[in-house]
Amino acid sequence: MTIKSKRERKGKIEIDLTGPDGNAFALMGYVRQLARPVGLDSKKIINEMTEAEDYEELVQIFDGYFGDYVTLYR
Repeated sequence: MTIKSKRERKGKIEIDLTGPDGNAFALMGYVRQLARPVGLDSKKIINEMTEAEDYEELVQIFDGYFGDYVTLYR
């Protein structure tokens, strides 16, 4: 039996926006984890997210940067 680490997963990360991982602070935590490995500046992205007009805009910003790696659902 082989147990793979989370980093070895081939599929996208899935985040349920209606659950605890879907709140704004949790999404910003994902930014901190995901940005560096894909060559992005987490501080810049988090700054954009905190300046968002509302939660929907914050989610759109997150999806714009990480949509290739993360599937968001409700």
